[in-house]
Amino acid sequence: MVPPVAVSPLIKTARWSALLVGLVYGKQRFEYLKPIAEEEKRVEEAEKKMREEQERIYKQLAEDNSDTILK
Repeated sequence: MVPPVAVSPLIKTARWSALLVGLVYGKQRFEYLKPIAEEEKRVEEAEKKMREEQERIYKQLAEDNSDTILK
């Protein structure tokens, strides 16, 4: 087995710096996108309620219309 190669302190520092910068960027990006996603979720829930209500009304009308004398 080959012994491990000594990594330059500059490379180690650059790798740790990139990791920390990535963590900070990810946190900022998450905080930026979180309210947008919440708003989209709220809108989607409202649309789902409207869609379910329309389906319920449609089914009720279909049942009412099927109870005619002209079967």
